[in-house]
Amino acid sequence: MPITDWPADTRPRERLVSQGAAALSDAELLAIVLRSGRRGRSAVALAHDLISRFGSLQALAASGSRAFCDAPGVGFASWASLQAAIEIARRTLREELHRGDALQSPAAVRAFLTLWLRDRPHEAFVGLFLDCRNRLLAADELFRGTLTQTAVYPREIVRRAIELNAGAVVFAHNHPSGVAEPSHADRALTEALRRALEPLEVRVLDHLIVAGNRVLSFAEQGLV
Repeated sequence: MPITDWPADTRPRERLVSQGAAALSDAELLAIVLRSGRRGRSAVALAHDLISRFGSLQALAASGSRAFCDAPGVGFASWASLQAAIEIARRTLREELHRGDALQSPAAVRAFLTLWLRDRPHEAFVGLFLDCRNRLLAADELFRGTLTQTAVYPREIVRRAIELNAGAVVFAHNHPSGVAEPSHADRALTEALRRALEPLEVRVLDHLIVAGNRVLSFAEQGLV
């Protein structure tokens, strides 16, 4: 049965308006992004099929266009709509960090970094450069590596901090393995960056490891 034939109070869009987006299931939210189903399958049923096919909403969102479009009933336009929705969420969180004190919004920092890094198949090292009031100046991908290794050059980070007149920085990188534990190399790098930035009076506030939906904080572990 098409969604248009459903009772009004059960349709995803109407429920979103009346109850808020948080009240909707993953499939209902995805159905709104997809906008339409296919013959014999409503948008909600198609969304259920897609989530089941990929194993989770996160895996679906992280899929490339080819894998997504191989699924029955969807095409490039649907994949593009989903990627646009994810990017809107990411940019909304980044704007929140631009406006306020990042130290007062640790949840926003983690959510932003998780959206940015968790689904990457390779390791990436990023920096959130902050002003003296801990407002975001820039969120830069500084280096990109293989599945297990990233080459990070402290002199390049020092140059960028000077360029931005930054007062503090939060570093982060992902572990594609899904293990949110700092390696000896992670610890050594953090200390090397702290020493390199110290003469500039640029504080290293934290180094976060993103592994799937898990985030480990060096600051919380007493490692910074």
